[in-house]
Amino acid sequence: MAKNELTLEKLATRIYAGVGGMGNVESIVHCMTRVRMKIINDELVDVAKLKAIPGVLGVVEDEQLQVIIGPGKVNKVAQTMVDQAGVKLGEQISSGNRASDKSSASGKDLVNERAQAMKAAQKNKQKPSKIKSILKDISNIFVPMIPAFVGTGIVAGIAAVLANLVTAGTLDAATWQQYIDIMNILKNGMFSFLVIYTGINAAQVFGATPTLGGVIGAVVLLTGMNPEAPLKNLFTGEALAAGQGGILGVIFAVWLLAIVEKKLHKVVPDSIDIIVTPTLSLIAIGLVEIFFIMPLAGFISDGMVGGINWVLGVGGAFSGFVLGTLFLPMVMFGLHQILTPIHVQMIDETGKTLLLPILAMAGAGQVGAALALWVRCKKDKELTEMIKGALPVGILGIGEPLIYGVTLPLGRPFITACIGGGIGGAVVGMIGNVGAIAIGPSGAALIPLISDGKWLGYVLGLLAAYAGGFLATFFFGIPKEQLEKEELAEETTTEMTPMTENTGAVSTSEISLAAVADGVVESLEKASDPVFAQKMMGEGYFVEPINGQIYSPVSGTISSVFPTKHAIGITTANGLEVLLHMGINTVDLGGTPFEVKVTEGQLVTPDTLVAQVDLAAIKAAGKETSMMVLITNMEKVKNFVLEKTGETKAKAKVMTVEATKN
Repeated sequence: MAKNELTLEKLATRIYAGVGGMGNVESIVHCMTRVRMKIINDELVDVAKLKAIPGVLGVVEDEQLQVIIGPGKVNKVAQTMVDQAGVKLGEQISSGNRASDKSSASGKDLVNERAQAMKAAQKNKQKPSKIKSILKDISNIFVPMIPAFVGTGIVAGIAAVLANLVTAGTLDAATWQQYIDIMNILKNGMFSFLVIYTGINAAQVFGATPTLGGVIGAVVLLTGMNPEAPLKNLFTGEALAAGQGGILGVIFAVWLLAIVEKKLHKVVPDSIDIIVTPTLSLIAIGLVEIFFIMPLAGFISDGMVGGINWVLGVGGAFSGFVLGTLFLPMVMFGLHQILTPIHVQMIDETGKTLLLPILAMAGAGQVGAALALWVRCKKDKELTEMIKGALPVGILGIGEPLIYGVTLPLGRPFITACIGGGIGGAVVGMIGNVGAIAIGPSGAALIPLISDGKWLGYVLGLLAAYAGGFLATFFFGIPKEQLEKEELAEETTTEMTPMTENTGAVSTSEISLAAVADGVVESLEKASDPVFAQKMMGEGYFVEPINGQIYSPVSGTISSVFPTKHAIGITTANGLEVLLHMGINTVDLGGTPFEVKVTEGQLVTPDTLVAQVDLAAIKAAGKETSMMVLITNMEKVKNFVLEKTGETKAKAKVMTVEATKN
C-alpha cells in the first residue's frame, strides 16, 4: 500500500463523511469505475471534501452521486461501504442509520421509517444450522421472483387451459391459437430463462457479481454448443442435454463463483482486477459446471429413468406413490425434462401417457401443504400473503412459486408436500388407466386432456393429493420456529384482552419498564438529540450509565437487533414495541463498542443482560452514552407514568405503561 493510500475501511468512512454521513445515503451500487449512491439530501454533500480524499479520482453529480475510484478497486470500496451499513449492494440502508439526517424528513416520517425498519427486521433463529442457512439462502434467491412467478404463472395456466381445450376439440384452433401463442411468449419470458434469473439473484445472495451469476445460469442452456459436435457427458459419454443440472445446479455453481471471485479480488492487483477476475472466474466455474455439475445431473437422471421404468413395470398404487413422491425433487434438479421422451413415446404407442397424471399429483401435494401452512401459520402475514399469491397458479399446475417461495425454504413442508403428491399418485395408480392425450401442465389445467372419460379418476387423485399434503403438513410439517411464532402471537392476544365479562369495557394491560443500567434516569425531554427530546419516536426515558452492563428494560421477545448493534427492539406480550437505543449517533461506530448478548426471537426479562457496551470507546469517538428507552407504537398506549428519575440501579422499576386494545 502506498504511503498516503487509505485502507478500504478509512476510504469508505471518508466518503460517507463527504456525502453527509451514512444517514444521508439511501442505497449504494457500483459500476466499473464508480461508487454510485442514491442521496437523500443533496445539500449535505460536500463535493470538494470528496474530491480531496486520497483514492477518489473525481465526482459526478447526476441522479446518483458518482464517486470515481477506478477499475479493480471500486467494487472493494463499495462492498466495504455496504458492509459498514449492514446491508447488501443495492439494498436500502436501514432507516435506523439515518438519525443524523434531521433536515430531510419530518419527525413523523422519522418515526414511521424507524418503526417500519424495526418491524421489517428479519428473524434470526436461536439455533442456527447449516441446513437452515442453506434454506434461507434459497428463499432469498427466489422470493424476489415471486411476482414474476405469479404473473407469468397465471398467464401460463390460462394458456394451458385454452391449449388443452383446443387439443380436446372443444375450442377452434384457428380462432384461439394466436392468443395461446402470445400468452406462451409471455410465459416463456420467465420460465425459459429462469436459470439466468436464478443465477443473478444467487450472485446477489452469495456476494458474487450479479451479471456473472447470470452468465453461469445461462451456461446450462448450452446455447453456444455445436449440435453436430455436442459436448460429452463425462460419466456416460453421451451428449450433454440443455438444462441438466437444473436450478439447484446453478445455485451450487454460483456459490462456487462467489468463493472464487472473492479470492481473486484479494490477490489480483487492482489495476487489472476488472479484467482478470471475471475472466478467470467464468472460465473456472464454467468448466466445473459443464464438465462436472451438468454430467453429474445427467448421471443421476439416467439412474432415475431406470428407476421410473422399474416402478412403471410394478404398477398400481405403489408405483403411483413412488412417482408422485419423487417428482418434485426431480423438478428441483431440472431432471423432469428427461421424462418428455417417455411421455411422447407412450402417446405415440398407446395414444396417451399414463405417467403424466400421476406426476401431476406432486403439484397438488404442494397446494395441500400450502393450505395447511395458511391455516396453522395465519399470524405470519408475510407467509400467508405469499401463499395467497402462489396458490392460484399452483392449482393451475405452475408449482415454482409454491416450491421456491413457500415450502422449500421452510424445509419440512416440502417433504410433507411430496408425501401428499405420493398419496394422490397412489390413488391415480390404484384406479388405473388414467392417461393424458398430450403433454401439458399439471393441476386443474390438465383435466381437459384426460383420455377415455377418466377425468373423474384424475380429479379424485387431485383431491387425495390436496388432502394428503394438507394433513401431513398440518400434523407433521410445520417447522418448530413457525409454531413458536404462532404460540407467542396467541399468548400476546390472550394477555392483551383481560376483559371484564359482559361489561363491554375496553381491555387494558399494565407493564413496568426498568432502568437498563446503573446510573441516572432522566426524562426524555433532557436528551441532547432533538429526535428523542421532541419525542418524535415515542415516549420513554434514558439512563446515563456508569458501567457498560446493559439490561432489558422490559419482559418480552427480542424482535430486532440492528446490524450496527446499537439498537435492540423488544415486543412485549401486550403488543408494545420498545426500542433500546444505546448511545446517540452511535450508528456511525459500526457496532464496534457493542457486544450484544441476545438474538432475535429470544425471550427476555429485566434480569436479562442484553449487551456489554464499551462506554469509553463511545466517548472517545465523540458520541454520547445515553441509553434511550422508547415506546415506538404509542397508538397502543392508554396511559404512562415516569415514576422515578435520578440515581438508580439497573433493573429498578422506573416507568409504568398501560396498553389498550379497543
